[in-house]
Amino acid sequence: MNILKWLDYLYPPRCPVCEKISAGGICPECRKKIQFIQKDYCMKCGKPLDHAQDEYCRDCRRRRHVFVRNRALLSYRGPVKLSLYQMKYGNRREYAVTYGREMAKMLGPWIYHTGITRIVPIPLHASRKRKRGYNQAEWIARAMGKELKLPVDTRLLYRIRRTKPQKKLDDRQRKQNLKNAFEVRKKIDSRERILLVDDIYTTGSTVDAAAWCLQNALGCQVYAAVIAIGG
Repeated sequence: MNILKWLDYLYPPRCPVCEKISAGGICPECRKKIQFIQKDYCMKCGKPLDHAQDEYCRDCRRRRHVFVRNRALLSYRGPVKLSLYQMKYGNRREYAVTYGREMAKMLGPWIYHTGITRIVPIPLHASRKRKRGYNQAEWIARAMGKELKLPVDTRLLYRIRRTKPQKKLDDRQRKQNLKNAFEVRKKIDSRERILLVDDIYTTGSTVDAAAWCLQNALGCQVYAAVIAIGG
């Protein structure tokens, strides 16, 4: 039995926001409480814009990113924060699967349009993965790959240095914390387009560090997608 089907059988699908049984993922009531980012977002990082006429958010107007473009499913606020905390630290793998399916549904047209050939989850350091029990980005990516029929590569990018939790650091410290944290361990065609997948985008430091490593080693264009983004 496929691992995702096995998970659905063992744990009846629940809404990751309110935890009520919901075969359709996020339940209709919770869809009204959370902010899906479908318009008026930054054309670089995907953050909701303060003014609809703007093309880029304030952060992206003042700094350069390595990735080509990032898109997000949700705004990181309200009940979404608690849901992602439970997913990440409470071993709620089924939440990662639900969000991955939601990302594939909403972001699928954009992913196909950009010509993505390979999905790569942001890796955890081995010690942190053992402590947490799983890498949530990997489960999100696998759910997306299954829905979009795109390959998911968990052996391309590795985190070789254990870093401090990013949430405790300012922007400058985040960049320094992630310096030389990733390593590419195989070669792929430079014409491929990679989609990095993670759960939360705050300043973009993690995605930038991973994208720089991939571009420097392989010459590929790197895009990104996350469940939720701050702002």
